[in-house]
Amino acid sequence: MADNNLNFDFDMPAAPSLTLDPSAELAGAKPEEEEKPAQPEPEEVRLSPEEQKMVDDFAGKIDITNSQQVLQYGAASQKKIGDFSEAALSKVSTKDLGEVGDMITDLIGELKNFDAAEEEKGLFGFFKKKQNQLDNLKTKYNKAETNVENIQAMLENHQVQLLKDIAMLDKMYQLNMAYFKELSMYILAGKKKLADVRAGELQQAMDKAKRSGLPEDAQAARDLADQCERFEKKLYDLELTRNISLQMGPQIRLLQNNNSMMAEKIQSTIVNTIPLWKNQMVLALGLAHSQQAMEAERAVTNMTNDLLKKNAEALKMGTIETARESQRGVVDIETLQQTNKSLIETLDELNKIQSEGRAKRQAAEQELTRIEDELKQKMMEIRG
Repeated sequence: MADNNLNFDFDMPAAPSLTLDPSAELAGAKPEEEEKPAQPEPEEVRLSPEEQKMVDDFAGKIDITNSQQVLQYGAASQKKIGDFSEAALSKVSTKDLGEVGDMITDLIGELKNFDAAEEEKGLFGFFKKKQNQLDNLKTKYNKAETNVENIQAMLENHQVQLLKDIAMLDKMYQLNMAYFKELSMYILAGKKKLADVRAGELQQAMDKAKRSGLPEDAQAARDLADQCERFEKKLYDLELTRNISLQMGPQIRLLQNNNSMMAEKIQSTIVNTIPLWKNQMVLALGLAHSQQAMEAERAVTNMTNDLLKKNAEALKMGTIETARESQRGVVDIETLQQTNKSLIETLDELNKIQSEGRAKRQAAEQELTRIEDELKQKMMEIRG
């Protein structure tokens, strides 16, 4: 955007003025001595008696036969509209809270996830784990609180700028309405002058040309008719410019309403949402402390109960085993039975062996007697 647009003065008086010299602004048109009847004005334009008189007086100053004046007619007002539009465009760029939105998104991501430390076994590991979790929680909340403070500062800055823009847009709207009325007054004065010329001078020139039949009179009438056409085209261009001004009015109000709603939203965030965030931080930390104490107490209680159960079970098993051992004799009956059985089997085996030995000896004695008798018999046979 050009620097001259940025330096546009929105504090200039919002009052219409008419001039035939676009290089110099006039405070107002000087009245002509002869007053002419006012032409009907458009329904969207309401002029005060002073403004209507200004239009009537200014119409008397217009010289349709002056090509330079026709070319520059309304140019001052058109330039005002052009400069105003450029300056307004540089001022009414949409206010973006994207940076704040990104910070809020990051903050929400941080608040959503609070990872616990790796779990360690045993009672000592439990307390160490809980302490790490609490320290981690405090660190993350401290970071979140810093982000919230930054967001609040940025929102307050945005709010101040929006309030300034709203006031500036009010001035822009008043200036735009003044320019719209000024263009309307140019158009009304021009149409009034054009109607007067066509009804007066042009008609007289045409009548003169018909009466005289001279070529120069016909050309003069034709030139004046062409000048009226060019001036009418100029008035049409002014109407197009006025339409731009007409559209800009609701656009300014729409942007002003958007800025007002954004400022109200920021105010609600500052006085409601951010304090709620901080309250939730305090509650979360307090809850974390309570949770840590509760879980620590639960861990100690569970550990105590487990120890009591284990000791009771050990005492039970020891008592039972002791009772069982106390009821046993020095030698178990089973052992005596087994010993007695082994002894009987041993005696039975000895008796069996002795009987077998006795039988073998008797058989051997008989065999020895037979052998001895047989030998004696053989010896007696030899002697005989």
